[in-house]
Amino acid sequence: MPRSVVVSVSGKGGVGKTTFTALLLRGLTRLGGYEVLAIDADPAMNLPSVLGCEVKESVGDLIERLEKEVDPDEVTASFEQMVWETITENKGFDLLAMGFTEREGCYCTVNRVLARIVDSVTMFYDLVLMDMEAGLEHLSRRTDRDVDVFFIVTDPSRMGLQTAGRIINITKTLHINFKHMYLVGNRFPETAERTLYTFAEENGVRCAAFLPFDPNVSRFNLQGKPLLELPDDSPILSPLKNIIENCIEPLL
Repeated sequence: MPRSVVVSVSGKGGVGKTTFTALLLRGLTRLGGYEVLAIDADPAMNLPSVLGCEVKESVGDLIERLEKEVDPDEVTASFEQMVWETITENKGFDLLAMGFTEREGCYCTVNRVLARIVDSVTMFYDLVLMDMEAGLEHLSRRTDRDVDVFFIVTDPSRMGLQTAGRIINITKTLHINFKHMYLVGNRFPETAERTLYTFAEENGVRCAAFLPFDPNVSRFNLQGKPLLELPDDSPILSPLKNIIENCIEPLL
């Protein structure tokens, strides 16, 4: 069975990585002919909301429910089957929410299960798109292994760029080898584009696109409307289409 193409999205909280993930999914599902799995690996679980999807149970919920019966560190075939049952089917894609547990007071258990899911459940899909938790924790726990395309999203702020730089550095420190790593500037004005290009060059990564401020995205988020229904003439969709055509589609 051919290996899935795995795409991961990371960045500081608030820079728009979940919006970027949702709009990537919008474009990818419109390609047609591919089995697509979206994974919300951020414990905040915002991806289902911006997609307009209902998640009845996350993997974290499953772990909590079966805590006394199943050891997630020893994922059995029966546990994997239970994980399959948490996947929700939607038009053009399936959705898996990792959620979180209170065990050990951190996200460690769910991260370990996510690493196993990347190795097992995802092999049944042509494309896997992961919205990772904000910051660096997932990288330090190596849950971004086997990633083909790694997008780091930043907004035009010092903190956004600093976090992007730390993410790039930690991938080098931990020797995490992504096949392709790209920087994405979100809500970047034209006057700030040179700053991002310079930053990308200094950090040895390619800049995939500058995503403009799009009033439709703000309006949809404010009204709670699914970004999958964003109008085709929305300004943000043209650079997103280029990202899909140049960074992802050649790998499928």
